[in-house]
Amino acid sequence: MIADFNQQSSRQISTLPAWHFCDNEVDANECADLVLQGVKRATTSSLYWFEANNEALPRVGDLAIFTNWQGRPLGIIETTSVVITPYNQITEAYAALEGEGDKSLRYWQQVHWPYYQRELHGTAYSRHPEMPLVCEQFQLVFKESS
Repeated sequence: MIADFNQQSSRQISTLPAWHFCDNEVDANECADLVLQGVKRATTSSLYWFEANNEALPRVGDLAIFTNWQGRPLGIIETTSVVITPYNQITEAYAALEGEGDKSLRYWQQVHWPYYQRELHGTAYSRHPEMPLVCEQFQLVFKESS
């Protein structure tokens, strides 16, 4: 996939991180499909998750391969914006960028509140309404042609 992307984009990248959305097969595959359709253009993890896992925050211009739950590469996204926002300040417009369900803030809250509980399980952190979230917007820059 990287070789095809390099040819299409005139870049010379040798490796990229690869990951799937979400923490379960159904949601991971649904979100990947939404990205391929151009509907999902954002993803949000808690800042606490990055700290607990000693992971670097995403940066504008980062590229990543997204996969389905089984690890099959589906495409490459490029980060276009990274903003840290408290959970209770997520907007209707941002929820729509996530592209899930009916794209409403209410739906976003219904699925993300329990997700953050699972994401932080086993860490020194717990979810709360003011917890900082890493709001990453991206664009699809390459689709696997399989």
